Amino acid sequence: MATNTVTSTVTTVQPRILSVAKSSSHTISKVPSPSITLVTGLGVQGDCHSGASVQHQALRQTNPSAPNLRQVHLIPMESLQRVSAKLNSGTPLSAGEVGENITTEGIDLTTLSRGTELHFVLQGESSSKAVVVLAGLREPGPGLDKCRPGLKGAFDRRLAGVMATVKQGGTIKPGMRIDVVRPARTEPLLAV
Repeated sequence: MATNTVTSTVTTVQPRILSVAKSSSHTISKVPSPSITLVTGLGVQGDCHSGASVQHQALRQTNPSAPNLRQVHLIPMESLQRVSAKLNSGTPLSAGEVGENITTEGIDLTTLSRGTELHFVLQGESSSKAVVVLAGLREPGPGLDKCRPGLKGAFDRRLAGVMATVKQGGTIKPGMRIDVVRPARTEPLLAV
């Protein structure tokens, strides 16, 4: 008697960049671009949050000389899809709409440890073009409701993405692979 064997395969998506965006003014949404340049220790070239010290308007009022742990905002497309499903508008959130510089796919950023490095690599190459270090979670703020009414309430800390600093500068663009380098010591991501 012959037996049939069913094999199942699990397809995993190689973590990658879906979109990049920046804005020179302090608006919530950022404009998608063909590429952005990360500058070591500062952030995204030409973005309003670039700088060695804190650039976030509310945080700047309380401690303007604090180090800028919010140089780059990253959010997974999967989070944007989950939040979009909670909204009654019928129009899904688009890349850059909630202020992220980098929209990713295939990686749950909020489960990673503080100090995790994300290396951005061109397909077919082995060396990193740029590297960011995760600093903490993005705290969903009231500005989100300026994008869409009720948007802040649809987010929670685990859906709003992560903030990072630039360890190695370089130009990045959609389609680049993301390699994850975990730190030796595990520390949870806290809001920054």
